[in-house]
Amino acid sequence: MNVHPKMMQDIEGLAHQVAPLSRRGFFMSATAATAAGYTLAAGPVSAQAITTNTAGLSVGEGKAKVADGEMPVYFAKPANVANPPVIIVAMEIFGLHEYIRDVTRRLAKLGAFAVAPDYYFRKGDLAKITNQPDLMPLVNAKADAELFSDLDATLAWAKSQGGNTDAAGIMGYCRGGRTVWEYAAHNGNLKAGVAFYGSLADPETPAMPKNALSRAAEVKIPVLGLYGEADAGIKVDDVKQMEAKLKAAGKTAEFKIYPGAPHGFHADYRPSYRKEAAEQAWAELIAWFKKYKVLA
Repeated sequence: MNVHPKMMQDIEGLAHQVAPLSRRGFFMSATAATAAGYTLAAGPVSAQAITTNTAGLSVGEGKAKVADGEMPVYFAKPANVANPPVIIVAMEIFGLHEYIRDVTRRLAKLGAFAVAPDYYFRKGDLAKITNQPDLMPLVNAKADAELFSDLDATLAWAKSQGGNTDAAGIMGYCRGGRTVWEYAAHNGNLKAGVAFYGSLADPETPAMPKNALSRAAEVKIPVLGLYGEADAGIKVDDVKQMEAKLKAAGKTAEFKIYPGAPHGFHADYRPSYRKEAAEQAWAELIAWFKKYKVLA
């Protein structure tokens, strides 16, 4: 196995975020944030977090059958639309909390049957954990083999609910961005993937035997990588190395690096949010999914 820094890149990136604003009233109280469904482990929750309504959507909770039970999922899809394309939303380390649910609704507004699986459910509700270090052993123990099986089950569930898995894609943030790269090497039936600051050069462990750089030659679908220049965990050199590996292997991939943007620049609920970079990256996601026929 390759030798890499001991800390997972997404965790290092999260650990070195600096709040751009701290004025009174900018953040919700812990009580308000909890009531709104946000995780507290990520730090202060912005009072200006984006909220996407459910008008024109069908939203709800579901249970996807997995090898050892039933996995909770949150879904959103256009109401009264037959056979919408499926997009898996791969979450951060913080669990299936309101930000991930909101992103799921945003994708549904674009015409997708978006589904966010809670693949950490065996460890409990990670969104309820308030101390970030308590999350680390839980998320780092998640075996890639089990993760892939859970994502396969997510697609099967979405298909059973009327989703079009022949036009399916995957997107994710942070550890979920790593999931995009990893699953792109597992499932060649997807149309495309989009990874927001997904770890590339993590330590390789028994649970996660190959990092994204090691799997570059195995990637089977077009993937768009969206990264921040100021990410303290995922260095620009790693992004360039991934780009070179994919190109050498003849893979279809593109990368965007946003100047001055830290890890978590799309996370509108926390201090790492950078509005301009986030909006540009979201537009890139839409264009990518349209280019590869996930979205109409």
